[in-house]
Amino acid sequence: MTGSALKPARLAGADILRSGAVGLHVRRARVVLSALGIAIGIATMVAVVGLSSSSRADLMGRLDRLGTNLLTAEAGKDALGRDVKLPKNAEAMVERIGPVQRATAIAQVDARIRRSDVVPEDQPAGVTAQAARTDLLTTLNARTAEGRWLDRANEQLPVTVLGAVAAQRLGITQPGEKIMMNDRYVVVVGILRPVELVPNLDRVALVGFPAAQKYLGFDGHPTTVLERSPDVAVEDVRAVLARTVMPGNEQSVKVSRPSDALAAKAAADQGLTSLMLGLGAVALLVGGVGVANTMVISVLERRQEIGLRRALGATKGAIRLQFVTESLLLSALGGLAGAALGAAATAAFAMGQGWAVVVPPWSLGGGMAATLLIGALAGLYPAIRASRLHPTVALHAT
Repeated sequence: MTGSALKPARLAGADILRSGAVGLHVRRARVVLSALGIAIGIATMVAVVGLSSSSRADLMGRLDRLGTNLLTAEAGKDALGRDVKLPKNAEAMVERIGPVQRATAIAQVDARIRRSDVVPEDQPAGVTAQAARTDLLTTLNARTAEGRWLDRANEQLPVTVLGAVAAQRLGITQPGEKIMMNDRYVVVVGILRPVELVPNLDRVALVGFPAAQKYLGFDGHPTTVLERSPDVAVEDVRAVLARTVMPGNEQSVKVSRPSDALAAKAAADQGLTSLMLGLGAVALLVGGVGVANTMVISVLERRQEIGLRRALGATKGAIRLQFVTESLLLSALGGLAGAALGAAATAAFAMGQGWAVVVPPWSLGGGMAATLLIGALAGLYPAIRASRLHPTVALHAT
């Protein structure tokens, strides 16, 4: 009778994990330092993706609230380089465009603005004056922070509404105070919240068109016409806006979409995110090198243990599996810590900025997948090297 061939025993999955965990447990300080490199890389990547996603979510939310259907037509220069003036009835002409829902206008006014008459005229406050229609805030979806906006009653009076930055520069904190425009005192009746779609308005003092003509020598020609139309009609209105405002001289009119600037900011943030992800990947690679180094040293220190296991019947495959498992566990430990740290950093910063906290699940899953891949690659060479140790040589190693 022929005896059956002996077959090497196979380790169960639980035994493989246990042997790998024991190898890490006896070298805790080294394991922590090695896992730290992985954790830093994963935390950087998760935080960068999370903060970028939170920032873009906040920006897109603001765009939704502000609307992306605002167009502006601004007076430019003619073919000879001379400044042109928009027609006095430019906004009325724009309102006749079929899809246009609202149209309003603002105009630059030549006025020196000071806090009071004791401030020298050659030391302006860095605030400009503009004339505005009473429906400007409605068109921009803007609001006042203090006081009230211009209306049919006060647009003819020497009163002004200050932009947020203008109020700070002039030291105005509440309505009822006075400032000087040229040589005339005007009363501040309101202070605006920051106007995100038209940030230039943050640095101006706004007066009504009739008051500007009566007190400041304004000629009545608007500088910029602003209009809103349905989203689906924006491009069609954009195509005809310039020639509607200045028939026959449309090349002197600059048409823009203020929301494009915010969208461009989101694109710029995306480019920065890619750069930061690259830095996170470098940190992760450095962490992988640290894991590989730890595993190589572990093989050198544990040659007698390897020799004893081989002498007791452990196969080369079992030895390789043990060291690859140790490497994977070490990397997974760093990856989990890094993911938690990155998510916590995202949440803390986003809440501090008043953003919604957004940590895409794919960033956590992708980070852990990258961690395990790094761990497998980092442990492969040490595992092969350990499996090739001859039992006799390993047992006699000092």
